[in-house]
Amino acid sequence: MLLTIDSGNTNCVVGLYEGAELRAKWRIATDARRTSDEYVVWLTSLMVLEGIDRRAVTGAIVSNVVPAAQRAFDRLCRHHLGIEPLAVEEAIRSSDVPLRVARPEQVGADRIANAVAAHATYEGALVVIDFGTATTFDVIDPDGGLEGVIIAPGINLSMEALYQAAARLPRVPLAKPERIVGTDTVSAMQSGVYWGYVGLIEGLIARIKAERGQDLTTVATGGLAPLFEQSSAEIQHDDPDLTLRGLRLLYEADRTRR
Repeated sequence: MLLTIDSGNTNCVVGLYEGAELRAKWRIATDARRTSDEYVVWLTSLMVLEGIDRRAVTGAIVSNVVPAAQRAFDRLCRHHLGIEPLAVEEAIRSSDVPLRVARPEQVGADRIANAVAAHATYEGALVVIDFGTATTFDVIDPDGGLEGVIIAPGINLSMEALYQAAARLPRVPLAKPERIVGTDTVSAMQSGVYWGYVGLIEGLIARIKAERGQDLTTVATGGLAPLFEQSSAEIQHDDPDLTLRGLRLLYEADRTRR
């Protein structure tokens, strides 16, 4: 079985693959202070609930954007699971993924995993929207090449910024309001962020299509993707396991080359 770890700035998502089947997926808040011992207790407990013996894990690939957390993931794999983890950056360096951007080294490993999985799953030119700490739009050519990127502030960051910067605005949860025009402070804030992001999505997709002179299929991923797919026809697919699937494909490609 293959352990796939996608550690972002806000959440760490762990998937367990048996062949091409995702047997289990778990999510935990990212915390660079968390130790490998804490991770193994958390992970082992969840595996037991799924009826999985941790000794069945024979491989691991890690995508991590929080450098301070890397040591805990490495020790989790080596010390507790007895396997050598594959860093996704290493898999990418030996892969043939075309990165047609000015600074390929600046592209996040999770976004390359998204591009790999999207190209393997959907046909034609694509836009992958990842609703994470930042909201990213990755443009992918029909041959799987990453053509360019748009990075916008994440939705939860926008909600938090309103609360932090305006003394009289409360902290409110993100939700889809029933009306566009709010009738109180909470619904007004929710409408501004929610429908504002729908406008952001639709406006950017329209401009990408116009600039490139081609139609594109839009794939959304990330925890908040379902909330926006229901309100915009510009999003054709909600694919919550896209990043983990990309990590699996990168791992398998790396092992095939070795």
